[in-house]
Amino acid sequence: MGGELLAPAAAEPDDVVLTWEGEELLAVRLPQLSESLDHILAALERRYGRPLAELDRRTKQSVVQGLEARGAFSVRHGVETVASALGVSRFTVYNYINYANEQRARSLDGDTTTG
Repeated sequence: MGGELLAPAAAEPDDVVLTWEGEELLAVRLPQLSESLDHILAALERRYGRPLAELDRRTKQSVVQGLEARGAFSVRHGVETVASALGVSRFTVYNYINYANEQRARSLDGDTTTG
């Protein structure tokens, strides 16, 4: 997801320093979450072999469900970024999120009917 490996001495406060048996071995600088979302969207386009805006509605719903599970919408402007990539409105993304939550609740309740 675009992380960077560093010498422990170069680590900044937000970096993760990995230690083994008391010795600092290396540091990992994680990308900003917004950059990660761009990487995820690009990977999804590669996976589907076309721009996300060209996907059918059901596939877009599945993409939104997967992105929500990965925390994509906790990123500032995450909904707007995803909506733009999917070629839909923010309102539609929120509807897809609500739909995914309803489906998940139904599956937890054992109700497989749609409606």
